[in-house]
Amino acid sequence: MPETMTGAILPGNSTVELKAFPVPRPGPGQVLVKMKASTICGSDIRAIYRQHLGTGPEGYQGVICGHEPCGQIVQVGPGCKRFGVGDRVILYHIAGCGVCNDCRQGYMISCTSPLRAAYGWQRDGGMADYLLAEESTCVALSEPLTYLDGANIACGFGTVWEALTRIGVSGRDHLLVVGLGPVGMAALLLGKALGALKVIGVEASPARLEICRQKGLGDLIIPAGPDALEQIMVATGGEGCERAIDCSGNAAGRLLAIQGTRRWGRMVFVGEGSTVSFAPSEDIMHKQITLYGSWVTSLGHMEDLVAFLAERELHPEQIVTHRFGLAEISAAFDLMDKGQCGKVAILFDDPAAA
Repeated sequence: MPETMTGAILPGNSTVELKAFPVPRPGPGQVLVKMKASTICGSDIRAIYRQHLGTGPEGYQGVICGHEPCGQIVQVGPGCKRFGVGDRVILYHIAGCGVCNDCRQGYMISCTSPLRAAYGWQRDGGMADYLLAEESTCVALSEPLTYLDGANIACGFGTVWEALTRIGVSGRDHLLVVGLGPVGMAALLLGKALGALKVIGVEASPARLEICRQKGLGDLIIPAGPDALEQIMVATGGEGCERAIDCSGNAAGRLLAIQGTRRWGRMVFVGEGSTVSFAPSEDIMHKQITLYGSWVTSLGHMEDLVAFLAERELHPEQIVTHRFGLAEISAAFDLMDKGQCGKVAILFDDPAAA
């Protein structure tokens, strides 16, 4: 085992720094994971890369960045109960206090204890050669899923799975997905896999529209604009979609998702940031719409997602458009920041061979 490793931190001002760190050693209940893949999340860009919000769960503490890690365990500390050396694992990216109501339900994302620490935010994350993790945050990566699949599951696909299953997407539903960045692309893919009759996507970026079309994501891909709602209505016989998800985090996108939802339908917000204005009576109450908020997923539901994907041999890595080595991480963040790509990944073996 080497004594030192390379890791990336985000000092703000849209910059990345690579530094040397000692390779950590696992303590009780901990494992050391050799990183294989780590992807960049939009929240890293919004809340850390560009500027540090500095408070609450988004209070970045100057640690190694990256909260979408996947790799292989190379050391285990005393008292580990399930995982061992050689196991392939995804990291649920928040270690909670473990004893509050939310943690006991597996929703460590919602833990409010001062002991809560997210990988890549308040404790060292996955943009390094090794990651020190709590065994309790490990999720087994089943075959035939790849390490890159696992990194996508760690946040984006887990978030979408939670949202789509919460609103109950099924074969009876048209599904509207607003905002086709990596999270929206995941929603297109999972919505179809869950059996939606027709999956309709809306996006403002011509580059991302083209990515979705080239990858065959969704049944109908619509450019955002003044006629987007009309196109949604035409595609659904004038009724709108039974289920909708906003992944844009944009005021206009959120309003479109609400207005594109059919009477008695369900819709969910997962896109972070910004605001939205709507007419409660006209847009929600008189249409009898149920509006949900959803934030990441639970440990148990992430395991359900892994089983679902493995059974169907469905690979989340298909939304990845660019792969870099750790030495190229500055270029990777710069690309993701431009918002014209799919998922951007850091691979710790040979990126060209993955």
